[in-house]
Amino acid sequence: MDVLTGLLAILVGLTTMATLENRTRRLDRRMIRLEQKIDLLLKQGNVPDDELVPTDVTALVRAGDDISAMKKYREATGAGLLEAKEVVDRLKG
Repeated sequence: MDVLTGLLAILVGLTTMATLENRTRRLDRRMIRLEQKIDLLLKQGNVPDDELVPTDVTALVRAGDDISAMKKYREATGAGLLEAKEVVDRLKG
């Protein structure tokens, strides 16, 4: 009986993991589509990238504090280090 209970627990665990993995993939695809739509809307609306950067990040770049600007940008947007560096470099001109 203990073996059957263990096998059932493993089966339930595997089924749950497969379901969560499938849901995660669907959400990832949906997020990618939404990001593409947002990018298209921003491009069609002629919204410059600078307007999307928080003002305190822009102020830090103007003050020459690139490291703090990258850190603040990452905190505000959840971006990775490379993206934050690219934004700061673009703001510097």
